[in-house]
Amino acid sequence: QVQLVESGGGLVQAGGSLRLSCAASGRTFSSYAMGWFRQAPGKEREFVAAIDWTGRLTYYANSVKGRFTISRDNAKNTLYLQMNGLKPEDTAEYYCAARREPISVVITDYDYWGQGTQVTVSS
Repeated sequence: QVQLVESGGGLVQAGGSLRLSCAASGRTFSSYAMGWFRQAPGKEREFVAAIDWTGRLTYYANSVKGRFTISRDNAKNTLYLQMNGLKPEDTAEYYCAARREPISVVITDYDYWGQGTQVTVSS
C-alpha cells in the first residue's frame, strides 16, 4: 500500500516546460509500476505515461511522445514527469498512480492515486 502526493503543476506558456513530481509513502514503492494520467474539465481521465518498477520500461500516449519523459528514483520514493514543448491541449489536472506489476496503460488497473496537480498552458 502506498500514498501519493503530486506537486510541480502551474501556469506556463505554450512551448514551455514543467516537471511534475509524485512523492510516495507507505510500503514497497520500488515494487510498484507507476503511471501519470490527466483529466480536463468535462472530459474523461486519460493515460499519459507509465513506467515499470525498474524504471527501464516505459509507455507513452501518442499525444505526448517526444515531449514528455517519465522517470523514477526508487531511492527517493519519487516519480517524475518532465514535460517539454507544452501545448494548450495539455491543460489538465495531472494524477500519479501506482499498481502492483506489471506496467499498464489501463486506468482501472491502478490501485492507488494522488490528489492531482493542475497544469495550465496558455496560448
